[in-house]
Amino acid sequence: MNQTLRVSTCLAALLAWPAYAQDDRNDRHGSDVADIVVTAPLQGSRQDALSGVAVLRGEDLATALRSSIGDTLAHTPGVTATSFGPTASRPVLRGLQGERVRMLTNGIGAIDVSNTSVDHAPVVNPLLAQRIEVLRGPQSLQYGSAAIGGVVNVIDKRIPTAVPGEPVHLAALAGYASAADERSMAGSAEFPLGGGWVGHIDGSYFKSANLRIGGYALTPALRAQALLSQASSQILADPAQRPLIDFGVNAAVAGRLPNSAARTWSAGTGVAYITDAGNLGVAYSHFDSLYDIPVRFATVPGQGQEAPRLQIQQDRIDARAELDFDGKLLEKMSFRYAYGDYSHFELDPAGGIGTAFYDQGMEGRLELTQANRGGWRGASGLQFMARDFNVVGDEAFLPRNTTSQIGVFTLQQYETGPWKVEAGARFEQARMTAKPGVGQPQFPAGSVRYDAISGALGAAYAVTPEWKLGINLSRTERAPSAEELFANGPHAGTEAFEIGDPHLAKEAAFSIEAILRGGGPGFTVEASAYHSWFANFVYDARTGAIEDGLPVYQVQQADARLYGFEAQASAELARRGEWTLSADLLGDYVHATITGAGPAPRIPPLRVLGGLRIKSPSLDIGGEVERVTGQSRVAAFETATPGYTMVNAEATWRPWGEHGPLSFVVSANNLFDVVARRHASFLKDYAPLAGRDIRLTARLEI
Repeated sequence: MNQTLRVSTCLAALLAWPAYAQDDRNDRHGSDVADIVVTAPLQGSRQDALSGVAVLRGEDLATALRSSIGDTLAHTPGVTATSFGPTASRPVLRGLQGERVRMLTNGIGAIDVSNTSVDHAPVVNPLLAQRIEVLRGPQSLQYGSAAIGGVVNVIDKRIPTAVPGEPVHLAALAGYASAADERSMAGSAEFPLGGGWVGHIDGSYFKSANLRIGGYALTPALRAQALLSQASSQILADPAQRPLIDFGVNAAVAGRLPNSAARTWSAGTGVAYITDAGNLGVAYSHFDSLYDIPVRFATVPGQGQEAPRLQIQQDRIDARAELDFDGKLLEKMSFRYAYGDYSHFELDPAGGIGTAFYDQGMEGRLELTQANRGGWRGASGLQFMARDFNVVGDEAFLPRNTTSQIGVFTLQQYETGPWKVEAGARFEQARMTAKPGVGQPQFPAGSVRYDAISGALGAAYAVTPEWKLGINLSRTERAPSAEELFANGPHAGTEAFEIGDPHLAKEAAFSIEAILRGGGPGFTVEASAYHSWFANFVYDARTGAIEDGLPVYQVQQADARLYGFEAQASAELARRGEWTLSADLLGDYVHATITGAGPAPRIPPLRVLGGLRIKSPSLDIGGEVERVTGQSRVAAFETATPGYTMVNAEATWRPWGEHGPLSFVVSANNLFDVVARRHASFLKDYAPLAGRDIRLTARLEI
């Protein structure tokens, strides 16, 4: 295959987001296709990327699959999760979360309000994912200044990009997990309609009960506090003066995590017209979820205690158009667009609506991909986004607000001999406008505009064909979000009184990252180290004040420094016939300090994970041990988190062999039922992770 044809094939795979699915049907259990990164503006091998990249697909994705996208990615290098209960859990990338991590579906934003608060679940469905990709570093900024922490792209086949070679192509997934009596199923089908037209349908269903935990819900310190409050209330002479909350009952909660059940379903359909010159498609989907948020149990008199419940709905329309050119100047033009109508309601115990959130938004993206000319290729484009967001109710902590963004970007690469050089730039203009209603004097009115300029330069050198060293430098800017600017009020979901700052400056970061990737007969190694210096770093600081019975969190800015590493390695230890014994090792760490304030809040500690696996064409068996150290570098009013060691095991059976259509995965997670708490979680002191969990997953693709 000549160089032009290779580059043409790679670029087509990038811009037609889910086109890899046709190849997946031919090789479901590992091939070069698995190494292709389709989220990056210039598609290529993960091993050649100049920044941190992770890919989950096939049986690896089926094994990692959880009820939330955050927990699904929790064993990915450099990734942990917010863990605000089993359902509302977003990814945390290199210690950064919320607004700094962009959640995408097929390259376009989720169009939800999960960035506004940790109790809001993202409208991203891992059950229907064919592939999930995580980008960290400079390339992620091509998706917006908010992606300063990284990008998570969930890729499905809702808009077909290839005509199936059979009358109907089916994919299905079903699973059961014991810790929450979890039942899930998902399925999709593509079918040719004739004349280049292809149809698609999909659906999913998920239901779980309250989560089983390995010990007490409260930490030992909070249990002691609750028991002391109970003892104090019992000696009061007047029973009418005793607290209404039974602190002794709160201290004794164990075994099951109250108010942690969920039910979610989705349905979608799409159609596409596909020719040799390009394709055109449109899709519609509906998402519906009702989930509980674990109770933040009161431990002292006067402290509130609620059992929040959220109802989420979204209707979404996606469109895609792609046009292939002759390859002399341009290789391809691609356009993607999505419109979302989102609402969610915070329900009281009787089912009444307390606070309502409404979000209507759209996002579009136009990309032009250059033809390869002597080793030089590139992609440039335009991206726009508009959002109308409103919160209605007695506990509305935000005014109605609108956000509009428009950005232009380019990414250019040049390869010659062992060298690969990459440069990228983005200009983005963002405008946020607050529109408080009648009777909302607490909210500021007005509009702010930010012009953000970001750039990156990187280089990689192939020391040998198998070993590559890379380094990249970036200077990035991020406009504050409307939530960081305009918040001022109580938020029941997080049990916090949130105060923004309408005078925030742009957040800026200068970053350097070094990468080593390589391997040899039977082993691979990948490691990266990074260091970022932030100016005007935006963070929420707990002030110690109490308002409306809730702790006050004030948005503030200061300089900050963040550094860390990610590393993973695998090695084949022995081979006998069709059986191989291999070992895997993973580790990551992040350190973050805010000038004048000390450690940044909710930064995950050091983690090391190692495992052994025996593999054959029809059966794989493995086990792993994960050690997460304690975190004692804490922000003001933040508690330290003890470390934990978790042991997991799994087995995968393919009844019809390695390339067969059916596979079964059985996994035993947290075998020793330890109490584990993630430091990145706002609820860590009240809601530990799942206890022992036996999971069974069946995956079919024909």
